[in-house]
Amino acid sequence: MNNMRDLLKGYRKYILFFCDFVLWNISFYLSFAINKNSFSLLGYEDIFIKYLVIVNVCFAGTFLVFKLYDKIWRYADIEDFFYAGIAIFCANFIFCAATIMIYINLGVRMYVLFLLISTFMMFMFRLIYRINKLMDNKDRCAAENKKRLMIVGGGEATVSVLREIAKYSENQYLPICIVDDDREKAGRRILGVKVEGSTYEIPALCEKLDIEEILFSITSIDPSEKRRILDICAKTGLKVRIVPNIYEAVTSGVPITSTIRRIEVEDLLGRTPVIFDHEKYGKYIIGKTILVTGGGGSIGSELCRQIAALNPKKLIVLDIYENNAYDIQQELKIKYKNKLNLEVEIASIRDKVKMDKIFREKNIDVVFHAAAHKHVPLMEVNPEEAVKNNVFGTLNVVKAADKYKVKKFVQISTDKAVNPTSVMGATKRICEMIIQLMNKSSSTEFVAVRFGNVLGSNGSVIPLFEEQIRSGGPVTVTHPDIIRYFMTISEAVSLVLTAGEIAKGGEIFVLDMGEPVKIRDLAENLIRLSGFEPNEQIKIEYMGLRPGEKLYEELLLDEEGIKQTKSKKIYIGNPIDIDKDEFVSGIEQLRAACESNDPQKIEKVISFMVPTFNHKTNA
Repeated sequence: MNNMRDLLKGYRKYILFFCDFVLWNISFYLSFAINKNSFSLLGYEDIFIKYLVIVNVCFAGTFLVFKLYDKIWRYADIEDFFYAGIAIFCANFIFCAATIMIYINLGVRMYVLFLLISTFMMFMFRLIYRINKLMDNKDRCAAENKKRLMIVGGGEATVSVLREIAKYSENQYLPICIVDDDREKAGRRILGVKVEGSTYEIPALCEKLDIEEILFSITSIDPSEKRRILDICAKTGLKVRIVPNIYEAVTSGVPITSTIRRIEVEDLLGRTPVIFDHEKYGKYIIGKTILVTGGGGSIGSELCRQIAALNPKKLIVLDIYENNAYDIQQELKIKYKNKLNLEVEIASIRDKVKMDKIFREKNIDVVFHAAAHKHVPLMEVNPEEAVKNNVFGTLNVVKAADKYKVKKFVQISTDKAVNPTSVMGATKRICEMIIQLMNKSSSTEFVAVRFGNVLGSNGSVIPLFEEQIRSGGPVTVTHPDIIRYFMTISEAVSLVLTAGEIAKGGEIFVLDMGEPVKIRDLAENLIRLSGFEPNEQIKIEYMGLRPGEKLYEELLLDEEGIKQTKSKKIYIGNPIDIDKDEFVSGIEQLRAACESNDPQKIEKVISFMVPTFNHKTNA
């Protein structure tokens, strides 16, 4: 049976042409008979055959010119039927013109009858064929135990999805209903699927219609509204998936249904993403030699990707971990082939001699300093390593940048540097102080960029949650009331690159990241959107705050204040006066404390250097 069906598929165009051939011949016979008030052709055989030859030539030629058989009629929409109608009308018009030109006038009644009957018969044939295929697909879906699907949104994305679902019988979905907040769409059907209600009715409709999965199919929506709808979807306990940008899906060359993805935390941020304006803020990269320290890390590698797109003279990736450096090197080589002048340096920022050599030989214009130890709990038990890498490694790079007159130096910082409770946060605050002090005496423009937790970065909480959910739980949260600011990797890099352009020197740039997110709510929503019920199917366990961790992070010190920049969503914290002599003395004491590997001594010196340091062991 399947072999027979495959064979017919190969001859589908010819079969459809033959069916049309039969239909226009029957239409002409009926028109001729009605016009003559007799279904008998006795006495009219010769003239009927003569007319019929002209009909076949006109219709066959017109239909082939219009390429009607290149269309897939089981997916036909109103435009396809309109196109077919034009072809039928043109064929009738050409037949009429041809008969008149050879002095055969059949009369207005005959021409009108033929137009009406031929149009009706060929339209009905296509409509019946379309409906039959649609019903066949629905029956097959039901027979194959497809997932009963609710689609959120009744726009173009949904139309594209429904067409793809009808087109590819191997897909896993059976569309049951659509929900949309446009009241004019309520009760109507989109490609046979009814709009049952608004997004506020999602939980009730899911229960009423036995929905098994929800597809979020609105590709252009305000982020806060998107978050509201996804929060409602999460309450159903069903798995929720999302349709990507339709343009991206179409240009990817794969079926839209295969690009449907699961909900990401980025979808739940509830704010408009910050996007780097290359034309406005990227000019200082073009034609320059750029160094990215920690270039193989999550932030560093994204910096390399976006910098590479700005046509630098040379991009230098520096990292101590050769595997990460190799990965970003190969990625950029494949993407840019020979168009990007790319170098990779395997080195530690702790190596003062090597840093000096690199800066001396490479003639660097701009530095993005992303190399650092950043894991709070690990640095609590290895404070000397945090200081050696974050503080003295940064000091090595800063001094080399100053010595060899780098134009701009952008330090990657963190909200954990504000009123730090951890060694890692305190070392990053010291780095900010190094930047601000050095800027006062250097021709290099030194700035720092401070942001919150980066979604998807190495060691971030989200990949951990997702892995725990895939493993069946439990999902571990440190404290039920802990909150954090979140941003995407691309947003973080957008902030860093923008800061490099608008920097005058000495600033600490801060991103307006909207409202902070409670980690417990984040975990619960991720569990629900994965199709499970929190604390029933997937448990949430509270582990207690880890060493150095606090309930909430801040973006500014009280005394820093804040002012708007020319870039929306980006602010500047006012520089704080720092006693240079005290700071230099503190650096020397910190160096001695690290050499002694005495954690208590290290903490004491850090407390002296960072008065806002309030170490929390959370024991």
